[in-house]
Formats: sequence, C-alpha cells, structure tokens
Amino acid sequence: MGLLTGKTALITGASRGIGKAIALLFAREGADLALTNIADDDEFNNAIKEIESAGVRVKGYVSNAASHEDSQRVVNEAVRDFSKIDILVNNAGITRDTLLMRMTEEQWDTVITVNLKSVFNLTKAVIPVMLKQKSGSIINMSSVVGVSGNAGQSNYAASKAGIIGFTKSVAKEVGSRNIRCNALAPGFIITEMTEKLSEDVKKSWIEKIPLRRGGTPEDVANAALFLASELSSYISGQTFNICGGMLT
Repeated sequence: MGLLTGKTALITGASRGIGKAIALLFAREGADLALTNIADDDEFNNAIKEIESAGVRVKGYVSNAASHEDSQRVVNEAVRDFSKIDILVNNAGITRDTLLMRMTEEQWDTVITVNLKSVFNLTKAVIPVMLKQKSGSIINMSSVVGVSGNAGQSNYAASKAGIIGFTKSVAKEVGSRNIRCNALAPGFIITEMTEKLSEDVKKSWIEKIPLRRGGTPEDVANAALFLASELSSYISGQTFNICGGMLT
C-alpha cells in the first residue's frame, strides 16, 4: 500500500518481538529505517538483513536508549544518514518482576531508567528535528499494565504509566507544530518474553481476554502503522489498548 513511502522511521529495540514486527511492517509500507539495539549481535544483524529484503534503506545503530548521550548521538547520526526523522517509535523496554516487598532499589531503578528515561531521551533528542520539519509522529510503547496495574510489577507499571502521562504532555507541547505523540498499550502479546511463562500462567491470562487469544507482535505493529501514517493525522495525545478487550 505504501502508507509510509518517503518517510524515515527511528525504532528502538528492533531486533526481535514487537520492535522487529513494527520495523518489518514499516519497511513493507515503504519507510526507510534507522534501527537501534543495545548490542551488535547476530540477532540484530539478522533482523536488519531480513528487513532490508523489503527493498528500503535500513541502517542499524548500537545504542543504549537509557543513556542520554547515546540517544542524542543516534539521532544525530540518523539525521546525518537519512536527512530527516519522520517517525519515532520508543519501543525499548525490560521487566524485573517481583512483589514490592521483595523488590530491590536496583530492580526499581533499572526498569524506570530503561523503560521511562529512554522515552525522554529519544523524544527530547528528536523533537528539534521534527520542529524544524514542522511534522512528525512519535509512538511510545506503554502497556495495559500501565493502565490497570498488576501485582508483582509495580516498577514496570509505574514506568508504563509514566509513559502515558509523558505522551499526553508532549502532545500538548508540540501539537501546534504538526507533531503528534501517541501511546500503544499492548496486553498479553505472544513474544519471546511471554513464552517464558508457564502454560498455567498463559492460560489464566487468555481466560481473561474476551477474544480468547494472546495478541501477536503483528497486532501491535498494525496499530503502530496507523499512528505513523497520515490515516491518524488528527489523532494525538491518545493511548490505544491493544489487548483483545481485556480492559473492557
């Protein structure tokens, strides 16, 4: 369909799962891609090769999204290599799940830094570029846990709820310059992360979902494509729950 032809997208955490699915779909829709990963490993390099097969320009950057300096460097390099950034997808994230009474300060700080500070870092770095262009779409990866909370995930829930508040604030700050900022809140998505859960845990999650299945990375990618494209040109400051009706 070419919904993103002529666009350049910067996607963090793009070596697997949701990030890779978004990159693959964006490439099929014509976007050139600047992809980041925390390590220069085989998984990242193989993902780049797979995405390149769509016939678009793809370049990988090794970067720690939790580092303010690294984030600024990557944006500068991407602008140098592609001349612009039309779309930013803040996807990088981790979990360190445990009950609050057992949670260490390190587990709290690590999740908040990687999940929330990274969104600040990349968004702050890319805003001047988009202000100059007078256009842009920023897509932040939150979670239904950030909307509803979840026992054993107070650090993760806090980071993802913070992303929602951040998204709304940025949308109000830069909307007058034709820059949109929205969030996606995936529910139970079948990825490498959730595959590690026991079958009983996965079954209990699915029983709570009206559509009676876990989501796929492609389900989330489809929503990201909508927000990245001109189909959503009058949508900003919103959070979309990709959860099969779980939060209904």
